[in-house]
Amino acid sequence: MAKKRSKAAQKKKAQKKQNNDQRWFAIAAVVLAVLAFVVFGVGGNNGGSASLPAEINTATAKQMFDDGAFMLDVRTPEEWEMYHVDGATLIELDELQSRVDEVPRDQQIIVICNSGNRSQVGRDILLEAGFTNVTSIAGGIQGWMSAGYDFVAGN
Repeated sequence: MAKKRSKAAQKKKAQKKQNNDQRWFAIAAVVLAVLAFVVFGVGGNNGGSASLPAEINTATAKQMFDDGAFMLDVRTPEEWEMYHVDGATLIELDELQSRVDEVPRDQQIIVICNSGNRSQVGRDILLEAGFTNVTSIAGGIQGWMSAGYDFVAGN
């Protein structure tokens, strides 16, 4: 009879250890999830600022620009001279990485190009440089002009 109690006590002790191990595993999983959320999920490298979607439509871009967002045009100077958004800032895509300090970190940033392809590359350069409040305009300035928004031509 003593032998049965001993096996039962051992089984109970093993079950208690297994429950304790599972509890510690659950605690470790929660801690890792919280750390991952803090490191990767809350504003990235910009101190907790909300990040923007990767790409926005022209109507959203227009509203953001009217509300004070910084518009960065990454086209060539020749393209800029043909037409551009009044109030935008030109930094050619090929120069952006070396001129990233000219882009404000305390504003939302909208990157624009001709059709929306180079602006995605420009957005990614800024994201890699630690910006989080940056987005790209789908359709670029062609979409902007097609929507009937103001632009400067021949300047």
